Amino acid sequence: MSGPQVVLVTGSTRGLGLAIVQTLCQGFKGDVYLSARDIQRGAMVVEDLQREGLKPRLLQLDITDPVSIQAARQHFMKEYGGLDVLINNAGIAPKRGDPASIGSQAERILQTNFFATRDMCNEFLPLLKKDGRIVNVASIVGYITLYMCSPDLQARLCSDDITEEELVALMKRFVAEAKAGDHINKGWPNSVYGVSKIGLMALTRIQARRLRREMPQRGILINSCCPGWVKSDMTYPNGTKTPAEGADTPVYLALLPPATQEPQGEFVVDRQVQVWAGSPTGATVDEGP
Repeated sequence: MSGPQVVLVTGSTRGLGLAIVQTLCQGFKGDVYLSARDIQRGAMVVEDLQREGLKPRLLQLDITDPVSIQAARQHFMKEYGGLDVLINNAGIAPKRGDPASIGSQAERILQTNFFATRDMCNEFLPLLKKDGRIVNVASIVGYITLYMCSPDLQARLCSDDITEEELVALMKRFVAEAKAGDHINKGWPNSVYGVSKIGLMALTRIQARRLRREMPQRGILINSCCPGWVKSDMTYPNGTKTPAEGADTPVYLALLPPATQEPQGEFVVDRQVQVWAGSPTGATVDEGP
């Protein structure tokens, strides 16, 4: 692999994303990019890390802005000739007691967690160097929520022949039906966050199949994962893992050695692949958005 190796972590100015950057700065032999929508906030975070003896680089990036994604893409092409690792950590969740309608929440949350993350994957996958890695930070909530969908929806979301176009249509359908207040009648659960992560996990499987089919010689691996119930603004005050503990599985997947063939297209929790079929025993999830 020519030139320095480089990794990009989205949504990395705080919480889990920041912990991922810290962990990579300590063990990744290359450049680690912390990304921030607000470049001034990002600069302050980088200064804090530099005082710890770490040396992250800073990139302005808003994954919901196609212009920002294109600028980031051009940066890595110009400076590195591509990218070695992309960790899609950026994501949002509804706050408890949010007065916004479920339809409004569905539109906002899926835009970031699914549609914008899909844009990142599709723009950066062609840039990945040999043995590159993509890690999509999903959630066990998505895994559980999948089995609250109707049997027909489960069958399509879990199928080995669902296309990316069909998945996008299903996610758009969920948003439209949530805005109409008809999503439950149409077979969807009441967890907007969960559906957004179902979409991300299904997308990961679809893109892994594409890699196997179209470019197996490049050795690129793409997987989704759950970092665990990490203490953060999203989980306060109930998170059980520190951000550093939550960073373990995403970093493990990001640094899988060259020539590794598995896992590919999997959902991984605590470094263990989870079966993408059959109802998880005893699992529950809040029925909020």
